[in-house]
Amino acid sequence: MAPIISRNTETITFSLPPPQAQRLREVAQEEERTVSELLREAIRLYMEEREWRAKERMKRRSRQANTDETEAR
Repeated sequence: MAPIISRNTETITFSLPPPQAQRLREVAQEEERTVSELLREAIRLYMEEREWRAKERMKRRSRQANTDETEAR
């Protein structure tokens, strides 16, 4: 009986226009990486940037609230 190998990943399927899919495969080959590795990195970078933008919006709102409070005095 073959050992059961636990995966810590989940497969997600999505579609790309053929030129974009081809370019992705080309970049993966140039980088000597898999398409999955490139996509994981792209998603990680997107999520980090998204979190950064959310934090920046919160800072701006806080500064604006402080400015509004000061002007009301």
